[in-house]
Amino acid sequence: MIRVLIAEDQSMVLGALAALLELEADLEVVGRARDGREALDMAGKLRPDVIVTDIEMPRMTGLELAAALREQGNPARVVIVTTFGRSGYLRRALESGVTGYLLKDAPSERLAEAIRRVHAGLRAIDPELAAAAWDEPDPLTDRERQVLRLAGEGLSTARIGTELHLSEGTVRNYLSEAISKLGAENRVEAARIARQKGWL
Repeated sequence: MIRVLIAEDQSMVLGALAALLELEADLEVVGRARDGREALDMAGKLRPDVIVTDIEMPRMTGLELAAALREQGNPARVVIVTTFGRSGYLRRALESGVTGYLLKDAPSERLAEAIRRVHAGLRAIDPELAAAAWDEPDPLTDRERQVLRLAGEGLSTARIGTELHLSEGTVRNYLSEAISKLGAENRVEAARIARQKGWL
């Protein structure tokens, strides 16, 4: 049996994914998490073989979850199931150690196939997305991305500093760098450009 943990913040999607996977004779859903932080905690306790996760989730994104698992030496393989088909997301996913990347509009049987493939040590990634992932490199550092994401949510420089334990001056420097790299007029435009490219 392949032990699967699902991380998804939308209850209906979480239930549907679990129901689909439980129809497969060789797959066992051992846990359901509603955000990346909860999934990380559960992964340490449940030791799943494969984690199926969305990208955008509260408290910790699917990409941050994949990177944290790798840092902890957790051997669970990660399959991203998302609505985001942008190449920037896939590129960051691959760099985070993700071995499966599917779009939510893919046929449902493809998810079970992807889980089996990554469990066997292979990759399961849409070939067109994989080809596009290397077209345009992401110019942002992780810290610039964090600061820009919070700025895009409307947080002030002071609030971003508090959230990330940085001084206001340091936050301004990161924002300035990100705005410059993206050729934007201001932080709002920079966040919009980065989101469109899949870099946030």
